[in-house]
Amino acid sequence: MKFQWALPFVRSRFPLAFLAGIALASAFPKIGFVGMGWIGPGLLMAATLGKSGGASFRIGYVGGLGFYLATLYWLLFIPYRWHGIPLAPAAGWLALSAYLALYPACWVWLLTNRKFEATRRQEPRPGDFGVIAGGWVWRTLWAICGAVVWVGLEMIVTRLFSGFPWLLLGVSQYQMVPLIQIASITGVYGVSFLLVWVSLTLLSAAVILLQHPTSRVIWLVEIVAPIIVVALVFSFGLHQLRQRDPPRRTLRVTLVQPSIPQTLIWDPSKDDERFRSVVQLSETALTNKTDLMIWPEAGIPKLLRYEKEIFEGVTGLARKYHVWLMVGADDAEPGRNSTKPEDAEFFNSSFLIDPIGRLVNGYKKQSLVIFGEYIPLVRWLPFMKLFTPIPGGFTPGDHPVAFELPELKVKTSPLICFEDVFPQLVRRCVEQDTDFLVNMTNDGWFGESGEPWQHAACAVFRTVENRLPLVRCTNTGITCWVDSHGRVRQILRDNQGSVYGAGFMIADVPLLAEGEKRPPTFYNAHGDWFGWGCVGISAVLLGFRVYERIRRRRSQGKA
Repeated sequence: MKFQWALPFVRSRFPLAFLAGIALASAFPKIGFVGMGWIGPGLLMAATLGKSGGASFRIGYVGGLGFYLATLYWLLFIPYRWHGIPLAPAAGWLALSAYLALYPACWVWLLTNRKFEATRRQEPRPGDFGVIAGGWVWRTLWAICGAVVWVGLEMIVTRLFSGFPWLLLGVSQYQMVPLIQIASITGVYGVSFLLVWVSLTLLSAAVILLQHPTSRVIWLVEIVAPIIVVALVFSFGLHQLRQRDPPRRTLRVTLVQPSIPQTLIWDPSKDDERFRSVVQLSETALTNKTDLMIWPEAGIPKLLRYEKEIFEGVTGLARKYHVWLMVGADDAEPGRNSTKPEDAEFFNSSFLIDPIGRLVNGYKKQSLVIFGEYIPLVRWLPFMKLFTPIPGGFTPGDHPVAFELPELKVKTSPLICFEDVFPQLVRRCVEQDTDFLVNMTNDGWFGESGEPWQHAACAVFRTVENRLPLVRCTNTGITCWVDSHGRVRQILRDNQGSVYGAGFMIADVPLLAEGEKRPPTFYNAHGDWFGWGCVGISAVLLGFRVYERIRRRRSQGKA
């Protein structure tokens, strides 16, 4: 047979697992089939039914690879070529997907039905799926443990190796506003928990129905508990949405989206041209009265504090129109352990400029992008420079900074780039008298892909977790503002209706009353209590899993 070599692959579970990963990816922007978030984990687990140990791990890995290759495709849009070959983007896409796929692989491995494993050497029967080896109580505990382990792994991926909390499962439901209000208590992880629990319960119900097709009631028993909990979560969310106080004050904010191509940002000879284009767009926007104008990350070329012409241009704009400015720019300071110029430390920063042209505050980005803002191990592995267009690297900041506008009695907290996808980082940036958050980002690296939409979807949850509005100003992508309940209130679009073009947007952002303090949400006050609890339970389950394997090997050795 011509294609006989492919038969083992076709007969294996790998294609099913890969398709399950693709299906789960479709729950996220740009596709946005949110229902797949409720059944995707179950589809992935279905590919491993009847398998155990290393086989389930490998099947889960293929499923995870399908998911991450599909959701992170936008890495291929990075306009960096090595001798005309997109070596770095392709290598980054494959390497990051290969690493992240380990997490769903561990998930299915930990959930492999141990009761089925104990009898797997018996003669198989039709429909003898491991997931139904126990009774209803056991299956319910299995589904809940599956949700717990999923959340535990999300907590780890958010923190390990500087963290990459991109597209946590709950993010797929960012448009389900009543549902996501639970994040004010549990963080985004609570939404992930619900999705996985429901998905695994639906899988159990489907298997029961296949085994007992004449029974119309038995499978309904499987889904009663999660349906009740989801209904309660929706009721809680609707109650939260009804508790709306009319804004006592508003701040008129103008967001500038210059849409500068990334190749232009990397070309020093175009610095003056791109700076003039941002200033011209800003002056057009300032024909409308505004209180605060915001420029995005990478809005200013060169070092703001050290380039006189650039500095005068920015501060002069503030003086001319008597407006507060928040701008994104690089910064530099002498090395902490050296006074040599070559030992200077560079930072990705944002600055606050008052209406008389004074630079009154600055913030240094704390969470840096690997290969985009720093190169790991470059001192020992110089060849790593081949995988990035950046000539050097930034130093991370070590603390959040509040920007206060005393004349307007406003307090905001800046976030740079993908810092708004880190729940734990954003929580530290919020105080009780913070009026709103500001994210200044540059998604121009990824062209007109789904990355800006995915980024904005992640950011929505920071508003719910902290019950605080969020203003997003991007170089290109999703310039918008989101209210304190996670509703995207306004998105910038150009004359052609595109979110990627140049333009500006004016928004009236609600503020606290003067002197008022916002009651902290449970999540803001107590942090990732839910997530860490899931990590602890997962660790116990892992311990039992390892203990069982050791005991089984010893018993086999004695036999």
